[in-house]
Amino acid sequence: MKASFLLFLALGSFAGSASALSLSLADVAPRVRTHHPALKAARLAIAEAQGRQLGSGRLSNPSFNYDFQNQSHVSPQTGVFSFDQAFPVTRRLTLEKKLTSQLVQAATLEVRDVERKLIAEAQQQVVRLLTLTRQKALRQQQTELAQKLADFAEGRAKAGEVSPLDAKQVRLDSQRLRVEFRLLEAQSVSLLGQLKPMLGLRAEDTLSISGDLPPMELPTVTTWTLRPDYQLAQTKIMAAETDQSLARANRLQDVKMGLFASNEMQDVPGTGRVRTGYIGFRFSLPLPFWNRNQGMIAEKTATADRARLERDALAMQINGESGTARKEMETNASIVRETRENLLPLAAEQMDAMQKAYEAGQADLQSVLRSRDQRLQLESSTLDALRDFHLARIRYEAAVGKHAPAAPVTPQP
Repeated sequence: MKASFLLFLALGSFAGSASALSLSLADVAPRVRTHHPALKAARLAIAEAQGRQLGSGRLSNPSFNYDFQNQSHVSPQTGVFSFDQAFPVTRRLTLEKKLTSQLVQAATLEVRDVERKLIAEAQQQVVRLLTLTRQKALRQQQTELAQKLADFAEGRAKAGEVSPLDAKQVRLDSQRLRVEFRLLEAQSVSLLGQLKPMLGLRAEDTLSISGDLPPMELPTVTTWTLRPDYQLAQTKIMAAETDQSLARANRLQDVKMGLFASNEMQDVPGTGRVRTGYIGFRFSLPLPFWNRNQGMIAEKTATADRARLERDALAMQINGESGTARKEMETNASIVRETRENLLPLAAEQMDAMQKAYEAGQADLQSVLRSRDQRLQLESSTLDALRDFHLARIRYEAAVGKHAPAAPVTPQP
């Protein structure tokens, strides 16, 4: 009894830990920004780049040395203290600081680009779920109509006015619609399971999608030059050019300057202990005779050229993505309008006429079922076209970087 009570408490606490969340399509973008686990991990890349920036552009640490030599018959006891520091003769430190600053900007843009993709992915899942909700409502409506027709057919079969096979056929069709409804429910469960991790939810948490699809309107034409990955490509070009300048600056190694002081002591026969000392300055200049960093300069030059070509290729890809998505929106919008305005009214009128004719004994059952299936297929196809319109709209918004725009990248001096 005690074990059962403890198990009940444990199950109750587990159930209490599960959360419930209701979201609309408009709520997806801010929820993904704040709760997607992949974004939380990606933002640490910015902290890593900022950490590298803290250690860049600094002089190397100075060195302190002490040399000791005991006296002998020919040399005195000597203690030498020295202090050495290396200084660059080029703009190496400034370029290192500039490069790490550009890499921080690049890391920020990479995170924004990941955010752009994840928001689009989550929004597409929500659009599919909202479309499935409409499809389920359509199947439910058709099931109710089939149930009424089945009841009518069974009543006429009992009265001997129609064949009992007609009643069984209508009942079978009604069951088919119920199975289709259950299949749509299974798809909804699968999509919700895929969506939950994107929103920072666990499998045991409850998620419901509220609202409906937005109006079918073409978005205004937007420039894509502020898209994060395009801005990232621009930043990579600037970083490659800075790295190229840094490679040229490294042709000359740092000069070293140092101060040293010596304290000498020697026992001289007949004179006693004699103490002397001196202070000096030393300077070391590496001569670039054998290595002028030509290999690294050539590598960084090729990297900068590759970054420019990748930027141009990305521009063509983005232009294709946005243009294709917009054409898909226009095509699906025309399909929805034509079906709603022309075909669906005709299908509904034909179905009502066939059902009345059947009730009056002027049409057979197969004609009624065929007209009803035609209307169901048209309505389902309209919902599919509406879904494809909004999926294309999300792809267009992702292509122009609507939900994750980046600040324009300006060349740095």
